[in-house]
Amino acid sequence: MAGYKETPRQKMIGMMYLVLTALLALNVSKQILDAFIVVNESMEVTNSNFSKKLTNTYSKFEKQYNSNPAKVGPYWEKAIKARTLSRDLENFVDSMKFMVIMKTESLKSYDSAKILPLNKAKRVDNYNEPTNYFIGTSEDGSNGQARVLKNRIDLYKKQMLDLVDPKFRSSIKMGLETDGKYQDANKAKQNWEQHNFYHTILAATVTILNKIKAEVYNAEFDVVNHLYSSISAEDYKFDAIHAKVIPKSRFVFSGEEYEAEILVAAYETKGKPTVKWLPGVDTISPGQIANARILEGENGRVVLKMAASGEGIQRYAGFIEMMDPSGVLKQYHFNEVYTVAKPLVTISPTKMNVFYVGVDNPVAISVPGSPERIIPTVSVGSIKPAPDGKGFIVNNLPKGVKEAVVNVSAVFDGKPKAMGTFSFRLKRVPDPIAKIGNKNEGFIARSLIMAGPYLIPEMPVGFDFNLSYVVTSFSFGTFQSGDILTRKVTGSNRLTDEMVRIIKEGKKNQRIWFEDIVVKGPDGERTIGSVNLKVN
Repeated sequence: MAGYKETPRQKMIGMMYLVLTALLALNVSKQILDAFIVVNESMEVTNSNFSKKLTNTYSKFEKQYNSNPAKVGPYWEKAIKARTLSRDLENFVDSMKFMVIMKTESLKSYDSAKILPLNKAKRVDNYNEPTNYFIGTSEDGSNGQARVLKNRIDLYKKQMLDLVDPKFRSSIKMGLETDGKYQDANKAKQNWEQHNFYHTILAATVTILNKIKAEVYNAEFDVVNHLYSSISAEDYKFDAIHAKVIPKSRFVFSGEEYEAEILVAAYETKGKPTVKWLPGVDTISPGQIANARILEGENGRVVLKMAASGEGIQRYAGFIEMMDPSGVLKQYHFNEVYTVAKPLVTISPTKMNVFYVGVDNPVAISVPGSPERIIPTVSVGSIKPAPDGKGFIVNNLPKGVKEAVVNVSAVFDGKPKAMGTFSFRLKRVPDPIAKIGNKNEGFIARSLIMAGPYLIPEMPVGFDFNLSYVVTSFSFGTFQSGDILTRKVTGSNRLTDEMVRIIKEGKKNQRIWFEDIVVKGPDGERTIGSVNLKVN
């Protein structure tokens, strides 16, 4: 099932799994263990929500079955089978989870493992017992429980897809991939068993198993939903029926009244209606019919297309001719009004309605209806036209204020009209990220530091303002001769000769860090995050 388009649920599960995989590549510190526990708790909440959603789905399915057993019965039987298969695999995964907890924690009973929360376990950083349990004595996990689990997952996927009509199986988002291209941190090829369970600590193992449960719920949800939608897939449907909204005006301003007629329109697709119409009129009279424009329809519909010329209110009228069931030609009159305006678009990412203090914030303001002039004001700071004449610039925003409100008025026919307000959160420019040798964390070659012994601050990726910061001071730390902590301080962005010497004479994989980093930029000085590296 590789290459399918993921659902939002699967994207969320995959994102959690990426976090988990990234954590596995790091040293297992107290903070990392806590992070595993947080991810696992999130997975457990997700699984609980999945379970509730499935319960509601089965409840709706059962009501349909009780109301019409003959029609719904075949689909309901498959849904029950899907539920049985899913609970069997879910219970099997849980049994593995409790067994590996029991073995790792040296508990006396299986029941003790079932009631032990992960955040109460004492050996969450142990990987020997989980590896022995899932990988066994074989290098590829073929005689461990990981192979058993993989086989159960593959069988489950096949059995679940067997419940779906073959022509629709490609639309089912099963997930639970076991045949991907896996690699370890050194790019060595791995199979599914090794990738998930070799040298995996207990905290990560439990989280992975809960992630597998989430994918089981997801697969079950997609299969059962497909079965539910199949109940009415072959029902007879009306030839054509649509809801229609006929507005009195297709262009209104805020504060004015919108009026529309809402109705259901049904039509017979085998008919071939004819439309006769004229632009610029409210009704078409008998004397105008000879000059009317004619449109022939197909499948019961007529599509009217015309160039939108000029600006302002436009109108047209006409009638549609069709044979009634008795063979009599009848006319059904219509008229319509619409407004032509210049193309415009307003896109507002509401979660990102932010002005940054200390910089020029560009703002695009547009008002529909072709106003003579746009007049914006702002509650704090100042707003003025941009130098290039495209939009406006908001700046001089004060520190300590949380919100700025932009008010917009527009002039129509010489009279100003309030068009509305828009609120922006005020935020400080985000901290730049200090780097040395273009690295902020992880491993760095000693030669890169020697070639460029400077701390260089860079703005985060995606921050579009062109701002420059410079490091004015920082402290350097490392461990020398075992557990002896060495700290040095400098008042510039360059490593001192002594710092360079310490790094040059250091051991392979020696950890170094730069902290108390002070930078200076357009909005003054601030202390930013540290740099943690291992020199190889």
